[in-house]
Amino acid sequence: MSLIQPAECPLNFSSNSSEQTYNLGKQIASALSRGSVLTLDGALGSGKTCLAKGIAFALGFTDNLTSPTYTIINEYEKDDITLYHIDAYRLNSDKEFEEIDGNNILNSDGICIIEWSCNIKNSIPQDAITVTINITGNESREIIIKGLDFL
Repeated sequence: MSLIQPAECPLNFSSNSSEQTYNLGKQIASALSRGSVLTLDGALGSGKTCLAKGIAFALGFTDNLTSPTYTIINEYEKDDITLYHIDAYRLNSDKEFEEIDGNNILNSDGICIIEWSCNIKNSIPQDAITVTINITGNESREIIIKGLDFL
């Protein structure tokens, strides 16, 4: 089932398991294309990486996607496209992001998924798809997506 709304209207989803969060990631993948930037924000353990894994799987990346908390940027190659998985948790400023060539990655024709984008908010393109995950219970999550006009 597709939900069509203007891109400026947030899409709200409830997830009651990591499997549902992963499956939502698979659905989001259908809306991504070369040059897409998707941000993921939420508390530790909210499911950001789980959602990113679903996106990567649906895009055909079979590598085990892991959170790049210490490496900051993981690159995954498939055919002629690159998936950049960025974790800005340890970055303290947009300047630090710039110093590791982050802005060039955001302006590439790859697909970028950025966890903890709130730490580099001035570097994020205005047309980025934003996802906020709120913990609402032990396994339940509220997931708010902005910047998509379909899903």
